[in-house]
Amino acid sequence: MTTLHFDVVVVGAGPAGLNAACAAARDGATVALLDDNPRAGGQIWRQGPAHPPPIPLDNLLTRLRGQNHVTYWPSTRVVAPLGSCGLLLESAEHGGVAISYRRLILATGARERLLPFAGWTLPGVSGAGALQALIKGGMPVRGERIVIAGSGPLLIAALATARAAGARVVAVVEQASAFDVARFGMSLLAEPAKLRQAVEMTRGFVRLRYWTGSVIHEAHGDGRVEQVTIRRGRQDVTLACERVACGFGLVPNVTLAQALGCAIDDAGGIVVDDEQRTSVDGVLAAGECTGVGGAELAIVEGEIAGWCASGDCGNGAGKRGEYDAADLANAAAMKALSTQRARWRRFGRRVATAFALQAAARTPPADATLLCRCEDVSVGEVRACADWRDAKLHTRCGMGACQGRICGAAANLYFGWPAAAPRPPFSPARIDTLMAAANTTPPARESP
Repeated sequence: MTTLHFDVVVVGAGPAGLNAACAAARDGATVALLDDNPRAGGQIWRQGPAHPPPIPLDNLLTRLRGQNHVTYWPSTRVVAPLGSCGLLLESAEHGGVAISYRRLILATGARERLLPFAGWTLPGVSGAGALQALIKGGMPVRGERIVIAGSGPLLIAALATARAAGARVVAVVEQASAFDVARFGMSLLAEPAKLRQAVEMTRGFVRLRYWTGSVIHEAHGDGRVEQVTIRRGRQDVTLACERVACGFGLVPNVTLAQALGCAIDDAGGIVVDDEQRTSVDGVLAAGECTGVGGAELAIVEGEIAGWCASGDCGNGAGKRGEYDAADLANAAAMKALSTQRARWRRFGRRVATAFALQAAARTPPADATLLCRCEDVSVGEVRACADWRDAKLHTRCGMGACQGRICGAAANLYFGWPAAAPRPPFSPARIDTLMAAANTTPPARESP
């Protein structure tokens, strides 16, 4: 297996990754942009048959197409790290490939947090973000009754996508209290663009059943979901529906970061400094994998990471030790980006505070409820274990295809166990890819 070399490798082609790639390539660096989806944009700018690229995405893709030293590989997954500065990839077009880099930018985004409830494995039940992806991918939902439940702004985004596709949204069920939601809504007055976006998505809540302080309790159906029971305080309400979309916020996707040895903070995000550098030399991170904060924050962090990965953070003098006009311009640009980053990080903290999971959402469901769908392990079986390792040894919880990405996040919330750290290979890979990698000399780290 041959090894291709790039100055900068960016993993993830969402808002953070696309902006990082554009910034890193501006001075002629060779850049590889990888994404496991067939189309760029990530979840926020996801494309589909009836969903062309939004204007910001189209502009970024146009910029990248104009850079002949940028290599974009869609439908490409990172299988495992190779040495201290290499990655083993599997691409739909190129098969197994090894690449090396001088700088690596992690823009791996976030996954939605799914919390189990009775009936959550019935066909027709999905995540809120998954519902968006399915609709944008072409799944017809016109005329279907849908209940959207969980917590956070993703519910409103799923509402807008479902309505635009002709679905009838029966209710949006938010676990946060009415007071917290109202206070967050008032805070949007300081961000008019965000307020306008919220009004457009909800149509001002006209004819919308929006229940706060409520959680999904159970899905019912024979062969697929037909009804869902919502717990509102001490009262249970049952609604008829054809689909249920449920997501309790987002969890930073740090699988590759953990494998590389990057420090992770208490909130589950990658620790970065002011230049988006991680604790591992040569590795930077940007976007939701460093902490959930929205598309605007991801864009700014991506651009900062790209600039710094290319060796120009706008905070130093030129080669002769003197500041020229370009140095001063770069410093001014970086200061402006840092100001924007601080602004959107404050917004992200307001979102986290307003939609923090309350006791009803944090309480484990009945013991008979499945926690691990891959291996059919119940909540009761896992509850009896001492920790995550004990659960894997005695019940096979987290040993399935998702390697604990779903049940591990739920166990972390319910039992306080550290989140699961998947081992490579991170996803199913061809045996010839793994065999070839075993005979490939891992690249050594180059000097900066």
